[in-house]
Amino acid sequence: MSPRRLAQPMIAALALLAVSPACADPKEVTIVMGNMTYGKIAGDIKVGDTIVWVNRDTVIHSATARDHSFDIRANPNQTVKMTVSKAGTFPFTCIYHSMMRGTLTVGAAQ
Repeated sequence: MSPRRLAQPMIAALALLAVSPACADPKEVTIVMGNMTYGKIAGDIKVGDTIVWVNRDTVIHSATARDHSFDIRANPNQTVKMTVSKAGTFPFTCIYHSMMRGTLTVGAAQ
């Protein structure tokens, strides 16, 4: 087999790699709890990402999923990290302050 013929499959494979999207590295997303509310919640959260919950209030807060898939508690001025483990839509609330509500929308890992 000629060297030129051997190179053709390799060139095709390299071309495929060049146009294939790279898997995104997990990222950190911060959600601030302050003034008795949850701050902006990113819309591009994926499985494997880490959510950094920051409590800037003077009272304890939680982020408790309605389906119990997560339940974080943060004391005043505390930061708590949570790695997202499954995709879906997750309404959550603060068990201490029922008016604090939010929804996490998590996409599949790429």
